[in-house]
Amino acid sequence: MAQKAGGTLVYIVQPEPPSLASFLSTSGPIGLVAPKIYEGLLDYDTDLNIVPALAESYTVSEDGKTVTFNLQQGVHWHDGEPFTSADVQFTVMEILSKVHPRGPNSFREVVSIDTPDEHTAVFNLANPAPYMLRALSAYESPMVPKHLLEGQDPRNSDLATNPVGTGPFKFVEWQKGQYIRLDKNEDYWKEGLPYLDRVVGRFIPDASTRTAAMENEEVMYGAFGAIPNIDAVRLRDTDGFNVTTDGYAMINPMALIEFNTTKPPFDNPALRRAVTVALDREFLIENIWFGYGKPATSALSSNFAATGLYAGAMPNYAPNAQSEQAIAILDEAGIAPDADGVRASVTLDLIPYGEDWRRAGEYMKQALSEIGIKVELRYEDVPTWLKRIYADYDFDMNVNYFYQLPDPVLGVHRHYGTDQIRQGTHFVNSSQYSNPDLDALLVAGAQEADATKRQEIYAEIQKILANDLPVANLFEMEFLTVYNEKLKDHATSALGSYGSFAEAWIDD
Repeated sequence: MAQKAGGTLVYIVQPEPPSLASFLSTSGPIGLVAPKIYEGLLDYDTDLNIVPALAESYTVSEDGKTVTFNLQQGVHWHDGEPFTSADVQFTVMEILSKVHPRGPNSFREVVSIDTPDEHTAVFNLANPAPYMLRALSAYESPMVPKHLLEGQDPRNSDLATNPVGTGPFKFVEWQKGQYIRLDKNEDYWKEGLPYLDRVVGRFIPDASTRTAAMENEEVMYGAFGAIPNIDAVRLRDTDGFNVTTDGYAMINPMALIEFNTTKPPFDNPALRRAVTVALDREFLIENIWFGYGKPATSALSSNFAATGLYAGAMPNYAPNAQSEQAIAILDEAGIAPDADGVRASVTLDLIPYGEDWRRAGEYMKQALSEIGIKVELRYEDVPTWLKRIYADYDFDMNVNYFYQLPDPVLGVHRHYGTDQIRQGTHFVNSSQYSNPDLDALLVAGAQEADATKRQEIYAEIQKILANDLPVANLFEMEFLTVYNEKLKDHATSALGSYGSFAEAWIDD
């Protein structure tokens, strides 16, 4: 079938992004927009193979300590300035390594970047870091324009609301509360792309309205559960629509609870263990996510079994509720009920990404009341929630989801390392958990080249975390993308909706 040029793709962005500064935040809604504007050095196909992006090729030295990227020629920023190796050097050393949530781990071994010419960037590493090559997508490590960011605080940059990238679509306007509009980059370096004239990300807060917009063909695409699973299952069997779980392989999503370990009551690990065993993971999956998901059994996703790093089911990770065990844990720790049967009163913050999370919170409130934990639910808008959890640390427990990504160094370490207590940075160690023994293991795991030794290190990491539980994983998520079948080639990379839409087209 021949691709057709032209047309406007209207898709759901839920909720509205707090900004478009993907170099500062990996917030999901930002990821739905920014990779259409910005690009990375590499991309990844649906089988997770590395494919060229802003780097047309790369080579790794025999000792693994030098990685040379040969950049595409003829690439320009949306303002007309040329993209060069100086932008790569600036982006990695001055932006991603300093202010990005995951950049300090992704590029932890990068000592310097040489730029022998405008189209060559040489990464000099202290130790081999093969995981780094899995962290160079537009979503994960967006290249940003040095000439627009140099000399200013990136946290206060105009690029947050007026982004300038090299990607297939240019930012045009952001109507707050309504939509973000991106138009075709007529000077895009990939000849013949993109096919679409325009992409529009609409913000529709109400779940039933989002479903109605899909059914009425006002929108053609909704990812990350934008269409609630209960409606997605129905649309799956409706002519003209389809549902897929493809497009999420690169991110490895995990639903979880973050505990504030620095203040009562969750400074006591016994209470964290009790909460973890009192929750019914299979109930959450079956009744709220309609069967899409898999109970978590460890700090690492079972998807890491393919690399040998997953060590199997850990203690305190039963798939079903173990209320009696939870009560025994509390009794043994001396956390006794008062005259009303209450052992602890806590606030549970909920990720503000839709009704499924509210329903999960209602279930958790009920389940924890059965072991004497009185829960108050709090649901706020995205900026307020991000500030509360990651800047102010003003919370007891927070329901969230994190991406574990293709390697634990990229997606898991940021939960637990003392060096990842980075106040104001989103999606890092908000628990403020600090364990010198674990820190040493995280460093060893990142640097160990021998596969067997690396497996042993991560097995020990998982044992420690199953006991301490600063974060309790709930279930390995399976997100649903619902789309109109007129929309073609919308998931040509492992990033799915976090991809560029450069090859997407509409068959009228």
